[in-house]
Amino acid sequence: MRVLLVDSDSDRAAAVEAGLTAAGCLVVGVATGTTELTRAVRDSGAEVIVCGLDDPSRDELEGMRALHRDEPRPVVLFAEKAEPEQIEAALEAGVAAYVVEGMAPSRVRPVIEVAIRRFRAHQALRQELAAAKQDLEERRLVDRAKAVLMQTHKLTEPEAYRRLRRMAMDRGQRLAAIASEVLHKNSA
Repeated sequence: MRVLLVDSDSDRAAAVEAGLTAAGCLVVGVATGTTELTRAVRDSGAEVIVCGLDDPSRDELEGMRALHRDEPRPVVLFAEKAEPEQIEAALEAGVAAYVVEGMAPSRVRPVIEVAIRRFRAHQALRQELAAAKQDLEERRLVDRAKAVLMQTHKLTEPEAYRRLRRMAMDRGQRLAAIASEVLHKNSA
């Protein structure tokens, strides 16, 4: 497991790096902050990010949000403070695990493994949501195209749907592509 360690405390970072290495992780880099986190992750090829931040600032959380948007990876945040608003902000920024009160090297590996599983589950949900949104948009296109065909050719809804399906099969295209074409021709 390739880990990027983010910690401004060099002594703590060295202890955690030793713990990660002992647990079988490969620490591919140590950053002192999250300002260039996305670039550091890309450059290092890190699979997981472990952050030790005493009191995560808005800017540090913004660096994590940018990472979550541009290069999603499991992020484990070890923090000293546990204010509910701060935890909520970290989770919204894409942090998979928020651990309070210490970054003991022996605890890091199990927490990382849980974070990876949570991250994967979250990514799967995001993909399902994107697919559902795409499906809904395609259905809307088909419904609008059916309405156009019904109006212009005086067809019933089943007839309009059959015509769209036939056009899609004849051209070897998806139904949504044909529906979009019908709508485009109608608006021209």
